[in-house]
Amino acid sequence: MDLTSKYFNGHTWRYVDHSSGLAPMQSFAFDDTFSESVGKDLSPNVVRTWVHQHTVILGIHDSRLPHLQDGIRYLTDTRGYNAIVRNSGGLGVVLDQGVLNISLMFKGKTETSIDEAFTVMYLLISKMFEDENVDIDTHEIQHSYCPGKFDLSINNKKFAGISQRRVRGGIAVQIYLCVEGSGSERAELMRAFYEHALHGEKTKFTYPSIEPECMASLEELLGHSLTVQEVMFKLLYAIKDLGGTLNMDPITSFEWERYEGYYERMLARNAKMNAKME
Repeated sequence: MDLTSKYFNGHTWRYVDHSSGLAPMQSFAFDDTFSESVGKDLSPNVVRTWVHQHTVILGIHDSRLPHLQDGIRYLTDTRGYNAIVRNSGGLGVVLDQGVLNISLMFKGKTETSIDEAFTVMYLLISKMFEDENVDIDTHEIQHSYCPGKFDLSINNKKFAGISQRRVRGGIAVQIYLCVEGSGSERAELMRAFYEHALHGEKTKFTYPSIEPECMASLEELLGHSLTVQEVMFKLLYAIKDLGGTLNMDPITSFEWERYEGYYERMLARNAKMNAKME
């Protein structure tokens, strides 16, 4: 099936700009809220941009690290980063002012495969950067942080990772794009986090053995300066180029109500992690 026709051409996308002013846990609650709205036909497809400062977003497996407390103490006390646990798949990733997160929310249940949902995001990112004359590959960059088969890379250097979550008939596909700054410095932060959180202990789950040089930012890979703001414009133009239309419908009273519940769940999930560490 032609995914451009299925998801973009002739389809409306509701744009929500959360690139400032939110706490990270709010972002994950909003994605669940919009997934439910789309799943219940209360909203068209949603595209949401979000940026958070100095935060490491941990995955569920990270919350089970044997010396998690030491890892988080390193992030917070030594490096000045907050740490939270998210509700979607994958492992720890670094967010800061140079990292743009994009979430796509669209309708889908079991008939939409995991790979198809990931490919929708890949299609959009490829469109955003088609004028750069580079090949964006999708395969696992084994020694990156949060490795997965839909890692995005240029010349084997990873600049983005994708996760997804399904809620009440809606799918949220989330990507972080390392746009500005040093990709290897972010990778070094995560390498040191795992070192502190593992202390060399063997675990049933295999955590990534991170080699910082296998990660880079888009401005490093493209060889010219690039800002998060510029990439946000590329995103909106790409949706239009693929045949989609955009609106900026406000958040409804139903969505605010549902958001409160999803936010409470994020708070409870993170309270559990914090209780483990005390």
